[in-house]
Amino acid sequence: MLSFNKNEILETIRMIDSENLDVRTVTMALSLFDCVGRDADETADLVYRKIVSRAGNLVKVSNEIAETYGVPIVNKRVSVTPVSLIGARVGGYEKLCKALDSAAKEIGIDFIGGYSALVHKGMTAFERDFIDSIPAAIASTQKVCASVNVGSTRSGINMDAVRLMGEKIKALAERTASTGGSGCAKLVVFCNAVEDNPFMAGAFNGPGEGDAVINVGVSGPGVVSCALRNLGKSADLLAVAEEIKRTAFKITRVGQLVASEAAKRLDAQFGIVDLSLAPTPKVGDSVAQILEEMGLESVGAAGTTACLAILNDAVKKGGVMASSSVGGLSGAFIPVSEDDGMIRAVRRGALTLEKLEAMTCVCSVGLDMIAVPGSTSAATLSAIIADECAIGMINNKTTAVRVIPAPGKDVGDEVEFGGLLGRAPVMPVNPYSAAEFIARGGRVPAPVHSLKN
Repeated sequence: MLSFNKNEILETIRMIDSENLDVRTVTMALSLFDCVGRDADETADLVYRKIVSRAGNLVKVSNEIAETYGVPIVNKRVSVTPVSLIGARVGGYEKLCKALDSAAKEIGIDFIGGYSALVHKGMTAFERDFIDSIPAAIASTQKVCASVNVGSTRSGINMDAVRLMGEKIKALAERTASTGGSGCAKLVVFCNAVEDNPFMAGAFNGPGEGDAVINVGVSGPGVVSCALRNLGKSADLLAVAEEIKRTAFKITRVGQLVASEAAKRLDAQFGIVDLSLAPTPKVGDSVAQILEEMGLESVGAAGTTACLAILNDAVKKGGVMASSSVGGLSGAFIPVSEDDGMIRAVRRGALTLEKLEAMTCVCSVGLDMIAVPGSTSAATLSAIIADECAIGMINNKTTAVRVIPAPGKDVGDEVEFGGLLGRAPVMPVNPYSAAEFIARGGRVPAPVHSLKN
């Protein structure tokens, strides 16, 4: 049984009060395999009913836990079985998307994830239909998030799917042009997607998961920043790594407590605690600030990737000592629009798209919440996705792209999304074309080190 001593409790209170510690999300992951009906209408009805009946108390219970323990829980979310699988026989994907949206509104959650497809090795006809449905489905709903896994270390990269996703991102941006292309903030393209991720937009309940599972995402960039500030500039990098490990341990303990309690009260399986340091636009809650506390004049400077590697590794090492159920993505997120320090670095010219790509080699995910000019071609968007997938495939890690080609915007402009999604300065993209490369299609073969069994 998890227990806290007096000093831990007092320290946790201090981290919440002055260092922006919170539980970023309690996500209930639900299987929808038992919701496939005779046709799309019946399936949509069964999906709606299951989500409302099974996750109806998620917000209430999360609020009660937050009040009992004094730990802020920022988001309450649901993730479901990839909808492409649920609709494989009955079709009607947009009806299923609307059912997800209606259920999410009914139970009062922030987002629902799982409008997803897994096409890393090939696409069936129904999966192609599903991908074609994404722009209209996401543009016409408020709370549904979509994801598509187009590559893996084991299977390589499905370049036909990569090409399609560049086109769908472009189409979704145009359908949501009145809000700066904000629909693209709810769509992510993965390589090596994980089945137990609690964070949006990529959360889905993988086929290997249970019927109802609680996955919790903790946060706390501000706590880590404060710890390094108190450590002082004279400490060497071994001491820096040790301090991050100790801090990550404390943060994870909070997540473990919330996850265990939520699972018990909701009669669900306790899944995982995701250790990811997820920033917000709030000042002092920035991953960029952590890297600058490590000795960088600005994030984006030479040494940024090394600092991020130290941070990511230390967070994982500290977290796994605090919980036996660590999973999801776990590490450090570097979303531009959601991190005040990243935004400032882009504005001053210190942080470029190319440097962010280098950083994704060692961080938790990839190119996240990045606004690019609305004129960026679908082929260039696909090429950006291909680059990130190559990093994930070769390094046997999860990588992703959540990019927003902001309609009518150009470099130097800014797009406002609001809330946790923040605001994004539009970043320049290399002007040279990769259209012929993307048009080749086919499949990038899996790397030689995938042959492990």
